[in-house]
Amino acid sequence: MQDLIKKAGKVKLLVMDVDGILSNGQIIYDANGTETKAFSVQDGVGVKSLARYGILTAIITGRSSPMVDKRAREMGVDYVVQGRDDKLIALTELLAMLDPALNITAADCAYMGDDLPDIKAMQTVGFAATVPNAHAEVIKRSDMVTTRAGGTGAVREICDLILKGHGHYQGFIAHYTLEQTQTGDEGL
Repeated sequence: MQDLIKKAGKVKLLVMDVDGILSNGQIIYDANGTETKAFSVQDGVGVKSLARYGILTAIITGRSSPMVDKRAREMGVDYVVQGRDDKLIALTELLAMLDPALNITAADCAYMGDDLPDIKAMQTVGFAATVPNAHAEVIKRSDMVTTRAGGTGAVREICDLILKGHGHYQGFIAHYTLEQTQTGDEGL
């Protein structure tokens, strides 16, 4: 676990897929043909926690959905790229458009994906994570498999790990509890 925490401590940008990561992967249509998705509130708290400590977040998804834009705004996601089947090209383009002063390369990114279109992007970044119900080939190429499935707090697990790696986890938790840490922002 310490190796994962150390690796997570280098993350400057968390990139997430949507279907199967931020949602459970199901696409539900109502009688009018309107698509709906369910998102985890815990993932939202996790994503917001990263922003508090200057860690950027992005979504790269193959589908396009107004619900994704809405949820991304609610969570404070910095970059949203929709309708891109080639996730590696989308990631490369995203990194190229970042302010050079941020000094973020693929090695500084974590990527969460669950299916075959995510593999190339996951192989390019410094930290690759997935969910337990991901495709076997994705699991095989991941640094970490969360205990929770997509849409049920899997992103939160990675956010917490990133906070631990950066030494902010205890300070983040102290913000929500009556207990106080000695320094207010220490690691494990």
